[in-house]
Amino acid sequence: MVSTESLTTYLSEVILSHLALSCALLLAALALVRRFIRESYRIDGLRQKHVFITGCDSGFGNLLARQLDEKGIQVIAACLTEKGAADLTAAASSRMKTLLLDVTDSASIRRAVEFVSKEVGERGLWGLVNNAGRSIPIGPTEWMQIEDFTKVLDVNLNGVIDVTLQFLPLLKKAQGRVVNVASIFGRLSLTGGGYCLSKWGVEAFSDSLRLDMKQFGVKVSMIEPGFFKTAVTQRDLIEADLKRLWTRLPQDVKDSYGATFLDEYLKAQDFSLGILCSPDLSKVTRCMQHALTAQFPRIRYSAGWDAKLFWIPLSYMPSFVSDFVVSVLLPSPKDERKIK
Repeated sequence: MVSTESLTTYLSEVILSHLALSCALLLAALALVRRFIRESYRIDGLRQKHVFITGCDSGFGNLLARQLDEKGIQVIAACLTEKGAADLTAAASSRMKTLLLDVTDSASIRRAVEFVSKEVGERGLWGLVNNAGRSIPIGPTEWMQIEDFTKVLDVNLNGVIDVTLQFLPLLKKAQGRVVNVASIFGRLSLTGGGYCLSKWGVEAFSDSLRLDMKQFGVKVSMIEPGFFKTAVTQRDLIEADLKRLWTRLPQDVKDSYGATFLDEYLKAQDFSLGILCSPDLSKVTRCMQHALTAQFPRIRYSAGWDAKLFWIPLSYMPSFVSDFVVSVLLPSPKDERKIK
């Protein structure tokens, strides 16, 4: 027989646990509602504000420039090529200004700063979007040479740092925004080469910049996209570069991976890029727009279902879990020397 006292105690514990759970759920719901309301507030006077965007030949930068232009914001779009600048000018209003910029060239950045300074005047620069980037060379670390790392780091990390430092005086004058395009691979390294390294670096640089600029009223946000169909994920370019890396390897290194490794690696890349890449670039540009126009922008924005539901949760798991997932996605070397 269960005593009345024991039953009363049990029921009390059940009721208290349900109350605690209900209170926790209520508080979580209120927090979400508060966040939604807080993030819905927008700044005023957008049509008088200038935004400078790098990497506007195609992809996220190109779409963002056109979207902001449609909203009446004063956009200054930096392209790497004359064709990219001409095509964007033809697709936008007369408000938009374009210029050529190589983010790996400090002199090119200085010329861009001079141009932007004349455009913004005493108002300063409201928004800087560091969007320019590249992915290749990318692949197994042993296949790389130091210049392969440098090619990517110079654009994705050093370029972001140089552009930001040179534009900071204009941003401080406007108490504006810095929006840096990182990646979910700024949280989780999937492969070798400079891409993951550079994006981890962008995250660290953005965090330190955010803390340093807080007292000056400059806000810093990071965009962490998953896989999207842009030039960075263009399969034919990635596959061609992987074949180039493989071709120059010494024969003993090739033997250590096995004769079929390259084909298996290319198939894995093709599968991942084909399945995961989203064609809807607006999922990323919406995050960029919010970071530029919200009174209370987020520090980090994840974009894409794969980032939200797979990569970012995976980045919080123990390393042995993420290592296992990567080992499933990518082939393992088959050392032919041992077989012989």
